[in-house]
Amino acid sequence: MAVTSTISYCSDTNLLEVYPSLSGYDLKRRIYGWELSGSNKYFARNSGEVTQLYADGKDLGAAQSSYGDVGTNEEWFYDDTADTIWYVDTATNPTDKVMEAGFDWETLKTTFRKRASRMVESMLDSRISREIMKDREGNYPEFIIRATALKAITLLMKAHDPENPVIESFEEEFKEIIEGYRSGNIQLPNAVTADSSKGVIRTVSVNASSDLFPVELRGNYNASGFDNIQVKVIQGGIMGTATYSVWVKDNDKLKTHQVITAEKITGDFDLIAFGISLRWAGDDSETAVCTADDEYEIEVHSSGMSASVSHVGTVTLSRVRG
Repeated sequence: MAVTSTISYCSDTNLLEVYPSLSGYDLKRRIYGWELSGSNKYFARNSGEVTQLYADGKDLGAAQSSYGDVGTNEEWFYDDTADTIWYVDTATNPTDKVMEAGFDWETLKTTFRKRASRMVESMLDSRISREIMKDREGNYPEFIIRATALKAITLLMKAHDPENPVIESFEEEFKEIIEGYRSGNIQLPNAVTADSSKGVIRTVSVNASSDLFPVELRGNYNASGFDNIQVKVIQGGIMGTATYSVWVKDNDKLKTHQVITAEKITGDFDLIAFGISLRWAGDDSETAVCTADDEYEIEVHSSGMSASVSHVGTVTLSRVRG
């Protein structure tokens, strides 16, 4: 799989949704042992590498290019050869401040979110052949978001406090999600399963007064590739009076070629297209109505397509009459 180095499957908000106390893991560390060197210029030996300097939580900006450039208030420079940091403070001795070395918090979170995303991709390499795709609404799958956030948080925790007991529970949840995808118990929204040819009904637009809906599909889509079949109510009313029309893809785009025109909704399995039939039902089969322009779509994959998910579970349904 060709992985990307830019995409992140979760946001900073997602990190906070999983662990609101995340800000305590910004990886800052205190710098002690400041000594005065001339007027207002201070230094601290053996500080360790400093890529960003903070004074009482304030980001002091980018470092100067050299020791000699440090002369204005709050300017600083880290000498990696001598492992010494230099800092100018015209008002206060830095020993009276909380001086910290660290990283820009936003940049740090972004780095760990991307790193976690690459790990998720690598662990799902047997389930996908490319980077994880967004769903039809432009969102990444919820479990992918959750898994990435969990991994990013545990990476931050391990860098700051590797003995934190929260790490174990977060890693366990992360492993459960990854195993769910590997086993097929959790599916990516664009995955092709063994029953993808049976179709999935989705609502596009329905009048609030309608109470007669598509409820069940039968058959297998026997055309090629993928389609998003459009089903629209033409004449509203009860079963036996209401009518529907159907559009399928053509050579250029989806929902373009009309294959059914104003056929009655019977309450039995009415033909849709290419081996797929649709049954409508309501709370009361005698009085339930649909409304003109109620619109649905049926997402299908060809029965000839190879499944990308090998495991499909079964569920037993029963109806209780009120």
